[in-house]
Amino acid sequence: MAAPGPGEYFSVGSLVSCLTCLGQRLQGEVVAFDYQSKMLTLKCASSSGKANLNDVILINLAYVSDVDIITDRTETPPPLASLNVSKLANRARTEKEDKLSQAYAISAGVSVEGQQLFQTIHKTIKDCQWQDKNIMVMDDVVISPPYQADNCKGKEGSALSHVRKIVEKHFRDVESQKSLQRSQAQQTQKDSTLSS
Repeated sequence: MAAPGPGEYFSVGSLVSCLTCLGQRLQGEVVAFDYQSKMLTLKCASSSGKANLNDVILINLAYVSDVDIITDRTETPPPLASLNVSKLANRARTEKEDKLSQAYAISAGVSVEGQQLFQTIHKTIKDCQWQDKNIMVMDDVVISPPYQADNCKGKEGSALSHVRKIVEKHFRDVESQKSLQRSQAQQTQKDSTLSS
């Protein structure tokens, strides 16, 4: 099916099946449909297999070859669930602070390794910020360039020990990732040499 013609639409709650131009069959419940942009939003069974979750897929109908309405919903859809506005505002504020922190690090000339380490620490310990080019963790530990475990300074104790362990693990993970990429590149090079 090409894009819907004038006056055609999909009712919220209807069950539809679409065949994309790539041959992928998508089926789900219509959550939203925008006629002008020809965008259809479907709620589908979770790809993770968890029954209490759903995938939400946005489909551009310009790239769909066939749409079948399996069951059409004619009654008024149920009201939308209420949103926790304060939770959303907190999430937006936190994301904005994280982005500003990243922008500060870039403008201060912090190395990519330092920025990556900051992100790793921040996933575990939210109380960390930049202080010039140094990473300040829980106001107790300062990590200075080049951001190795030996560059962690602070009062000896559990906080310093914990941060050092995070730094050591971060660099072990980075090194193992680099060596994996090197071995994959070498394998690809070997494969291309053998095939020629």
